[in-house]
Amino acid sequence: MTTQNDNAAQPAQQQPPVDENTIIAERRSKLNAIREQGVAFPNDFRPEHKASELHAQYGELDNEALEANPVKVSIAGRMMLKRVMGKASFATLQDSSGPRADGRMQLYITNDVTGPEAHGAFKHYDLGDILGAEGTLFKTKTGELSVKVTSLRLITKSLRPLPDKFHGLSDQETKYRQRYVDLIMSEETRRTFKARTAAMSSIRRFMEKNDFMEVETPMLHTIPGGAAAKPFITHHNALDMQMFLRIAPELYLKRLVVGGFNRVFEVNRNFRNEGVSPRHNPEFTMMEFYAAYVDYQWLMTFTEQVIRQAAIDAHGTATLTYQGRELDLAKPFQRLTITGAIKKYAPEYTDEQLNDIDFLRTALKKFGVKTDQAPLAKAGIGALQLALFEETAESQLWEPTYIIDYPVEVSPLARASDTVAGITERFELFITGREIANGFSELNDAEDQAARFQAQVAAKDAGDEEAMYYDADYIRALEYGMPPAGGCGIGIDRLMMLITDSPNIRDVILFPHLRRED
Repeated sequence: MTTQNDNAAQPAQQQPPVDENTIIAERRSKLNAIREQGVAFPNDFRPEHKASELHAQYGELDNEALEANPVKVSIAGRMMLKRVMGKASFATLQDSSGPRADGRMQLYITNDVTGPEAHGAFKHYDLGDILGAEGTLFKTKTGELSVKVTSLRLITKSLRPLPDKFHGLSDQETKYRQRYVDLIMSEETRRTFKARTAAMSSIRRFMEKNDFMEVETPMLHTIPGGAAAKPFITHHNALDMQMFLRIAPELYLKRLVVGGFNRVFEVNRNFRNEGVSPRHNPEFTMMEFYAAYVDYQWLMTFTEQVIRQAAIDAHGTATLTYQGRELDLAKPFQRLTITGAIKKYAPEYTDEQLNDIDFLRTALKKFGVKTDQAPLAKAGIGALQLALFEETAESQLWEPTYIIDYPVEVSPLARASDTVAGITERFELFITGREIANGFSELNDAEDQAARFQAQVAAKDAGDEEAMYYDADYIRALEYGMPPAGGCGIGIDRLMMLITDSPNIRDVILFPHLRRED
């Protein structure tokens, strides 16, 4: 069969830009005409095929083979390209079945096959309209798999014009604010969120394979707990009581361990009333898991396996490229103490200096850290060492590195070491200079936990807004007895930044928080 050329790029003619409001008005006029003819937004078209599946199954056949054994198809999608040429026209539909090449299908509309009435109506359709088409597959002269349309319907009229196909959405804030348009126009954005879904499916499969039970715990808390963070405050009208959006699910998950569920995990939102930055969003996704009869050493090995498998399942390999630099998740993750990391990346500091509280305060002041204000005003050596680590070493931790043995004073829920005074069996995992996970052997001594909560209350009274509250019911739960356990929280959004090579946390959150448009 002889056809015109495919949707090849045509020389652009210089035309004055058309006002968007004028375009919208014209499209509304078209919609009104459609309403007068009958149902404007029909819901009786059922596509039976997807573009990617058709390309996979028939893409290698030549036109002679397709004509010898006609393949009838029924597809639907958004019209992204259109070219009208007298008695024949071309259009390209995009569905959600694959990346741009596989998720698009070309339509061939003619007076002879489609019919002059349907073809005439098509000429008034606009880019962005959602169409349903039936017909048979064939190959054009240039070898593009296409549909010779026998029936064509307008399913949804698009009232707003799509961005220019050559430039897409150029403003980053608009991409975040109008994610629906970003997804229509950007193959890269669609690929990012499909990779996120693949990684999340991998994590859930891995957890279930290792006998973890997925659970759901409350999002509204009467007492915010489980992390050092400033909560969002709300009010329950029926009960006339103040409540908080959860900052972490930890204390509820550990209540389940008390109740006899020895391995539990939850993937859900946390909310923290803090700043917005390339690595912070006030609403974010965490995966927290708890296992009885394990310690933080086991947790580090297991967390490493979870992250590595998620990368493999989403990306195809554990060796990634992040912002132009290789990132190897395949090899064992490093382990360093806080002071060990400081000395590695800032070797000018000596052991003697790192254990001198006055020296630490002086050193931190050089970095602009206010050590005379909460939470450092009354901090001990351990908290000051941690603060210096954050200034000197944290951003240098490109390869996956566990920082271990955190001081008790900054780890109110972690089990204290049985052999080294003042530290806990706790770790934080850093990759590309960002914290990805936080875990520890759990504190299951009810009396010790109560004393730690009291210390947190004192810190809050002294001005530390992120200090924890005293949770009497959690103490009561521990008094029934919790087996020795370990728990870890993985920041899903930051992990997805790594897996998808995204520089900003907003790139991996479908609808990130932004200032109001007005």
